[in-house]
Amino acid sequence: MLEQLTEAINSTGLLNLTPGNIVMWAIAFVLMYLAIKKGIEPLLLVPISFGIFAANFPLTGLMDEGGLFYMFFHNGIQNELIPPLIFLGLGAMTDFGPCIANPKTILLGAAAQLGVYGAFFTALLFGFSVPEAATIGIIGGADGPTTIYLSANLAPHLMGAVSVAAYSYMALVPLIIPPVARLLTTPKERAMVMKQMRPVSKGEKVIFPILATIVIVILVPKSAPLMAMFMLGNLFMESGVVQRLTDVSRNELMNIVTIFLGVGVGATMSAENFLRPQTIYIFILGVLAFAFAVAGGILIAKLMNLFSKNKVNPLIGAAGVSAVPMSARVVHTLGSQANPQNYLLMHAMGPNVAGVIGTAVAAGAFISAIH
Repeated sequence: MLEQLTEAINSTGLLNLTPGNIVMWAIAFVLMYLAIKKGIEPLLLVPISFGIFAANFPLTGLMDEGGLFYMFFHNGIQNELIPPLIFLGLGAMTDFGPCIANPKTILLGAAAQLGVYGAFFTALLFGFSVPEAATIGIIGGADGPTTIYLSANLAPHLMGAVSVAAYSYMALVPLIIPPVARLLTTPKERAMVMKQMRPVSKGEKVIFPILATIVIVILVPKSAPLMAMFMLGNLFMESGVVQRLTDVSRNELMNIVTIFLGVGVGATMSAENFLRPQTIYIFILGVLAFAFAVAGGILIAKLMNLFSKNKVNPLIGAAGVSAVPMSARVVHTLGSQANPQNYLLMHAMGPNVAGVIGTAVAAGAFISAIH
């Protein structure tokens, strides 16, 4: 009888619960609080936090081969299915009109990727391997699906930490961009009013995703999974003839894959994987990456103004990070504070959506060079 009782107790999780599991529960509860109470990226942080919580119960087998969360992670993320589907939905919600109307704003989206490469080299100095440094650097693009996609290819063991860092900093855009932008611009520059953008025809909007796919995928073939789906979603929307596909891409499908993505990412954050000094370094480097990205976009905008007749407000360079449309809104707010007549939102959307492309291209370049 005593032996049976001992076996019954041992079959529960009580005796196998570790301090690390409890710490991870605390982290999960903090993320839940931020998502539910503070509204910080709730669509991702709620499933991520619950994935962390559930995966840190002992003896569940959730992340063992064949387990429920393992299937989410292996089939959806490790096999690179879910991030491209997220990009399909993003494409169906993205208006490339500002990029088409003012093509040089695409350069500002590219310039913001300086943060990615700055953090990459800094991570190497911290002792991370090349694949790990690339995965950490991509946080500077402030694009969660791209971060997850790259980590699945290069450093799966860092996926939980870099994903939480990326989504956390996306939510902290209103706190990170303003001090960097104010440091690098004068009040006169922030008050600069830009000329109204020209109207963009439907034909231009339909042709753009096709041409963009040709140019980007030929130059960086490894970006094809993300870019092809991103541009397909955009073509759905701009063609105007497949409204049902557009609606499904940006609503039902997006919501479903977001659940699987969040739970799958959270489930990778076991105590053994997450509670390491590396995790602290990743969060520090993530902040640096984001700050470098904001600075890169602003400085390139100022450089462009030295050689251009049609000046741009340097603030819009800060929107080159991929947090769409939050960074564009923050830039607009900064401009209107400097000059109430300043309306920068649509101008900032150009580098903002270009930043999504730039980050995906940077991820493809890393995979080509390292994999």
